Amino acid sequence: MPARLDPPALPDWGPAFAAVREHAQQRGRRALVVGGYVRDRLLGDDRAKQIREVDILVEGQGAIQLATAVSAALTLHPPVIFERFGTAHLDLDPRHALEFVSSRVERYDRTSRKPEVSPGTLKDDVMRRDFTINTLLMDWDGTVLDLTGRGLDDLKARRIVTPLEPKTTFDEDPLRMLRAVRFATTLEFTLDPSVETAIRDQSGRLQPPTVSMERIRDEFSKLLLAERVQSGLELLDATGLLPRILPQLEAGKGMQQGGWHSHDVFGHALLAASFAPADLVTRLAALLHDVGKPAVHELREGKPTFIGHQEVGATMAGPALRQLRYPGEVIDAVTRLVRLHMRPIQYDPQGWEDKAVRRLVRDAGDELDQLLALARADMRASHYPDVIKIDDLEARIRRLDADAIAAIRSPLTGEDLMVRTGRPAGPWIKRAKSALEDAIVDGTLPADPEAAWRYLEAHPELLSQ
Repeated sequence: MPARLDPPALPDWGPAFAAVREHAQQRGRRALVVGGYVRDRLLGDDRAKQIREVDILVEGQGAIQLATAVSAALTLHPPVIFERFGTAHLDLDPRHALEFVSSRVERYDRTSRKPEVSPGTLKDDVMRRDFTINTLLMDWDGTVLDLTGRGLDDLKARRIVTPLEPKTTFDEDPLRMLRAVRFATTLEFTLDPSVETAIRDQSGRLQPPTVSMERIRDEFSKLLLAERVQSGLELLDATGLLPRILPQLEAGKGMQQGGWHSHDVFGHALLAASFAPADLVTRLAALLHDVGKPAVHELREGKPTFIGHQEVGATMAGPALRQLRYPGEVIDAVTRLVRLHMRPIQYDPQGWEDKAVRRLVRDAGDELDQLLALARADMRASHYPDVIKIDDLEARIRRLDADAIAAIRSPLTGEDLMVRTGRPAGPWIKRAKSALEDAIVDGTLPADPEAAWRYLEAHPELLSQ
């Protein structure tokens, strides 16, 4: 008995599906739903509620015309059209979209991601797709069509299999290797042995110019947000893909740490990422927080030391993330977290004065909550016995009014300093302003311009070149 989805359209998609069906019939075209919508409906659970984009496959030609007709019928902005590929993207609202594509055949040059496209049958089209679980089609009565003859079985067996030989599928687009690991991680599936072997054999192709760093970054980021991120990262490593994405992690393999640590530097980083909350900045920081340890490793009296690893790690994290084309605000936040990640761990409830807590708040800035989350993840990823002290630190920060501390600024601007001293701009301005802010944070200076001038007069070294 064929598989069937009932109802075919979830409530959010009812009007759009009705419009697609109606206008396809009016034009004598066969249009079906394909890919993730069908897969996630069959998987059930909460995945169906998270569907944000639905792919519409139009047999033969006419995807662009159908998208245009649907947009007019629903009084939406015209679709974004990609003439070369015969596809169109239609936003239904800020959270839902339709992607229209005509059935086609694609042929790739091994050195490029730009295919030669020609019309094809429905079977041609699904066979060019990445994995059998993404080839399933749904007709408008809810009937599920499995043109590969394997998609439903692979979905039931929870395995990632390619429609063609894995080497052929990955030759067409090497990013599919990373997508295979991402799907295995997020769906809690396993890689078919043939797929895993092919990824190992071709892992070296996951690099520009064949695959852009932006595409690699986007897939990697999706994997990092998965619930089972540690197993996903381990699978990336086992298939040889992780060194292609973050080669900076390699030096941590086999480097034992001693003390409270239960894993080598590499294993500890993966475990810390799994304990970090599922936001991109904190997960990236957890993965990279100890990346500087191999560079500063020393043995002292037979024990490993990593003095200054947080500063070295911050200088390594920035280039690594820039290589992956992460935006500047992500890079800045991650490097700040890596640089500061030891500070909360070093917190001593009895030994720290309030001014030390205030300085931590000021230095962490907008990343304060993420820094505390990173500290918890770092400590939980070892045998550190006193994770609860981070809760004490967090409570103390609340009592000291973190927002007020973070808002502290020098009472004197750079312009004030230059006008009064008659000196040109230079590094001395930043030094003087930072010293004034530190004194206010420490509670030794009121946030008052005249008091600030008196402070600088008492510390003339702050105004030296």
